[in-house]
Order: sequence, then C-alpha cells, then structure tokens
Amino acid sequence: MGSNPDTAGAPLKRTPLYDLHVELGAKMVPFAGYEMPVQYPMGVLKEHLWTREKAGLFDVSHMGQAFLIPEDKRWDTAAAFLETLAPAYFTALKPGQQRYSQLLSAEGCILDDLMGTRLGLAGHEHWLYLVVNAGRKDFDFSQIRAALPQGLVLLREVADWSLMALQGPSAVSVLLALAPKAADLDFMSAVDLPIGGIRTHISRSGYTGEDGYEIAVPNADAVALWKQLAAHPDVAPIGLGARDSLRLEAGLCLYGHDIDLTTSPIEANLAWSIQKRRRIEGGFPGAERIQRELRDGPARRRVGIRPEGRAPARGGTEIRSIGGKRIGIVTSGGFGPSVNGPVAMGYVDASHAAAGTQLTLMVREKPLPARVVELPFVPSRYVRKAKT
Repeated sequence: MGSNPDTAGAPLKRTPLYDLHVELGAKMVPFAGYEMPVQYPMGVLKEHLWTREKAGLFDVSHMGQAFLIPEDKRWDTAAAFLETLAPAYFTALKPGQQRYSQLLSAEGCILDDLMGTRLGLAGHEHWLYLVVNAGRKDFDFSQIRAALPQGLVLLREVADWSLMALQGPSAVSVLLALAPKAADLDFMSAVDLPIGGIRTHISRSGYTGEDGYEIAVPNADAVALWKQLAAHPDVAPIGLGARDSLRLEAGLCLYGHDIDLTTSPIEANLAWSIQKRRRIEGGFPGAERIQRELRDGPARRRVGIRPEGRAPARGGTEIRSIGGKRIGIVTSGGFGPSVNGPVAMGYVDASHAAAGTQLTLMVREKPLPARVVELPFVPSRYVRKAKT
C-alpha cells in the first residue's frame, strides 16, 4: 500500500520529524497534504540501493492510523464490522496478526487499501488497528464512521502517534540490538514493545519488498526513536523518491495510480488478499462482481512490463498490441536501480496478460518494444518463520 499524492489545496501539514528532515538536508516536497522528504543528500539512486543492501529509515507519519474498538470487548464484533467493508477474513486473526485488504465500493472497486492488525497487547486483544493511505484517510474514516453500527463499535483516530519504517537486510540486526524481544516477530505480525526504552507498536511488514518493520511511536518520542535507529552505521534516511522505486520493483500498488475507483482487486491481481471463506460467502461490497471475476476472470489485469532499451515508460503511457491495437495503459513506471533498467506496471486486456507477451509502448509518441513479465521485478525477501 502506498500513499495517494493528490492534495485538496489545504495548507500543508508537517510530521513530527519535519525539523529533523530539514536538519539532515532533505529536499521537502508537497505529498498527500504534507511536506515530506523526497530525497536526502545521498540522492534517490543511492538511497534505493542502500535500502536493498543495508537498511533504510522512512518517515511514514502522514499515513492514517485508527482503532476500531468493540464496545462489548469481543474481537468478533470489530472484525465482523470491518468485513462488511473489506473482503479479507479478519475474524480469523489471532492476537498480534495483521492482514492487507481494501475498502470496496458497492461496484467492487477499490476506495483505498489498508492494513488491519489485531492487537496483541494484554487487555486490548479485541482492538483492531488500521493504517490507511495519507491522501485517503479523511475519506476512509468518514466512510467507516458512517457505517458504524451504533452502540457496537467505535472508531478512534490516532493523531498523536508517528509512524516510521525500517527496511532492508540489516533491519533485523538494527532493531534487535535495541529490542531483543522482537526476535520472534514473524512477517505480517505485530507486537507492542519498548525500543531503547521508548514505547512502540512494531509490525514486521513494509512496502519495499525487503524484510523490515513499521514502527508506531508517540509523537513526543518520534525524534528520539529515529535518532536511536539512525545511529547504527547500516541505517540511512530514505525519501519518497526511493520509496516509490522500491515499491515499484517489488510489484506493489500505489493508490491513485495502480489501484483506484476504476479497479477491482481481481483486476489488480490482489485475489491473494481475499481468503477462501470470504470468496465463497461474500458479504462485502461488490461481492457479486468479485466472485464473478474470480470464477470467469477479469477483462483486464495488472501486469509487470519490461521496456527494451533505457527509456522509462511513465504512468499514462499507452500500451498497444504488436498489431497496433490499444490494449491498456501504464499506471506506474520509471527506472529500476536494482535491475539497472526501466520497469513499469499497467493494465492490459486479459488476452495479453501472459508473461512473455510482446507489447508496444507509446513513449513520447514513439513506439517502444516491451514485454509482459512476472511480478515482482526483484525477488521479495519477507521472512516467514517455519511453523512448529
């Protein structure tokens, strides 16, 4: 899940880490209503490769955080409510587990994507923690609030906590030096633990394709935690520029580009995020369409694309068949530092979605040869521990 760069023209907000970014020499740009670091003096290319080789530290405090709190203190109540809005099977989560899903419209299109976690904190195992995209959080929370069953579930937005991500091969050793009890944390699971004496909520997840963590921390402690993590020689601050190229190489969707109000989860190749029980039983917005596309296949699919040569194909680039017929559009594209060449994602007619299919991209009105490839462009390195 990414963050929609669109803004509504309101005055730009700043995260609690803003002054630190400026002190570190970051180039600040408007993004999703915030002033955010797009790069630091190292530059986007080096920041990208540093994250792949060591550990990158990202400020993602602009994202929306909230809790769904059932008034009867039953987990099933909170989970069942969210399942009326999203197609994942949240009820099955054990304390400390999380899932990726989407908020859907009545037509089965994606209003936003999100992460939902069942807290493992003693006495709060019935709470559901949500993280949504920055550019959609006001909309999302208004939609959720309007759907709340009166007297059953409360929505509590979290404005006094920051969020940062530590991503890359060295992330584990960096974190465990400060929080040894996080050693047993599995991919897509979470725990409430102090880091260097600072209260935090840690999930083993992220949006780079690398192993790593997302860490929520009280605003008052955000700078101190950032400095503790950044003190390690393997850690460097990373901006939005490299975050975008990392998630693109990982084949991950950015809301407002690869998924939006015109796309369904099945078209977007996100069927894996809908568990079997929900596929069968439905009960979420647009279920009939989702079930039909699961059964018959969608008319179009999101695919990975490798242009030939060195010219990148940016979002909005027209995709044509070898015969010259318009068959789709690029939704994200750029240079992939880890593959040393251009990479892109987009939607094509289902008949042209198989890996190896030859395509033509209209880049600056000139035809550029390309082919469909399997996603991700760079192998993911999430760590799933063996079950005993």
